[in-house]
Amino acid sequence: MKRNRFLLFVLLGVVAIIVWNFLSQPGVKDLKGDFKEISFVRNEQNDGPVIRVYAVSVSGEYWNEMHQYGDFMPHTKYGNTKVYFFKNSEALPTTLNLLEPQVPQEFQSACLAVYEKDGMSQVSFRKYPFK
Repeated sequence: MKRNRFLLFVLLGVVAIIVWNFLSQPGVKDLKGDFKEISFVRNEQNDGPVIRVYAVSVSGEYWNEMHQYGDFMPHTKYGNTKVYFFKNSEALPTTLNLLEPQVPQEFQSACLAVYEKDGMSQVSFRKYPFK
């Protein structure tokens, strides 16, 4: 009986540690910069590569945090994920396109950076991509 009780306490302790570890993982909310997703578009076909394009507002030029934010975004093997960053005090795009140009012309000058992860999981990060 004592052995069963001991094993139960050990099991509960292990489960508590796993749950705490799972809930304490870093995420987008832990980044400074007040990131907010403005717009998102994804191709609807499921028989080819998945293309995701995001527009995100940020409160300043937090380059490292922008790169980390891009790393947090979902990515599919052989797909493409692009995240365009805009300063939240500027005009912000509400629609994006899957084809180039993905950001409407009138908002391109306000774009701070673009993060891209391609089909081979190669990451590129460019500051002021439309200048």
